[in-house]
Amino acid sequence: MLQSWVRRRSSAQSLALRSRIVLESADGHAIAEVARRLGITTDTVRAWRRRFLERRLDGLRDEPRPGVPRKITDADVERVIVKTLEETLKDATHWSTRSMAAATGMSQSAISRIWRAFALQPHRAETFKLSRDPLFIDKVRDVVGLYLDPPERALVLCVDEKSQIQALDRSQPVLPMMPGVPERRSHDYVRAGTTTLFAALEVATGKVIGSLHRRHRAVEFKKFLIKLDKEVPADLQVHLILDNYATHKVPAIKTWLLAHPRSHLHFTPTGSSWLNLVERWFAELTTKKLRRGVHRSVQALERDIRAWLADWNEDPRPFVWTKTADEIPDKVAPYCRRISDSGH
Repeated sequence: MLQSWVRRRSSAQSLALRSRIVLESADGHAIAEVARRLGITTDTVRAWRRRFLERRLDGLRDEPRPGVPRKITDADVERVIVKTLEETLKDATHWSTRSMAAATGMSQSAISRIWRAFALQPHRAETFKLSRDPLFIDKVRDVVGLYLDPPERALVLCVDEKSQIQALDRSQPVLPMMPGVPERRSHDYVRAGTTTLFAALEVATGKVIGSLHRRHRAVEFKKFLIKLDKEVPADLQVHLILDNYATHKVPAIKTWLLAHPRSHLHFTPTGSSWLNLVERWFAELTTKKLRRGVHRSVQALERDIRAWLADWNEDPRPFVWTKTADEIPDKVAPYCRRISDSGH
């Protein structure tokens, strides 16, 4: 039995150590030698040798802990876990500690402890979208390759449009922040119109070339390509990373590209805009300028965007891509397996 406790993986490490103490002693080793071989103190060896001589195998087990006997059985825990994972409420999309407590007859605190122990969080939900692009791997390798190992004498630009940027004016004046009082603004607003920002993020430096248009068509995208062609030095090749929006693939754009062979388009996989670094720059613009901005007209909104863009380019900060093309599929694989297991 002592040897099985030492070999069995499910044995507690403390029980395995105590078994080794007895077995080493049975082989004739002195207390000091056993302590040296196992890396423990001689007092520990003496204590467990004495316990074994007095009570045999039972002496090596932990003493019963004092306190109130356990009221929640393993069956109760299993019932809560199964109910959480496999059942839903009739009047709600997910369980709460109160509703689960009412359904199982247990206390709310007990439900909370069980959920924490098994890392269950019914109140949380994360979003994801897996690309169905049949060339997903090839496109990931293409785009990530430009990030991590860009070609020589070439400029890599991440291009996208932030459309429908709304000029919003609050229905009442914004009250500024004061000590102990946060900034306050009315919950409703007045729409004054929209604009579209075309942006190209230079991967190496973080500099952004931007252009504002009131409409979002292939005509405006072609104008933006012409602007990029003028601003990029003539001796450099241009690699543009884009999404699969229809305006990027119309005949007029293809004709323009044939006339400007130094420009090369690289498309991200369908439904994978997260692969385009300019989206991270759009998040900066939204957080720092647009979300809490107040604009009474589209012209005022566009002035603010141009001013913010100019400030950014005075001290641009590149976004560094770190994952390799092989690490991305490995990250996506668990979601694919779970979808496959669910039958979708």
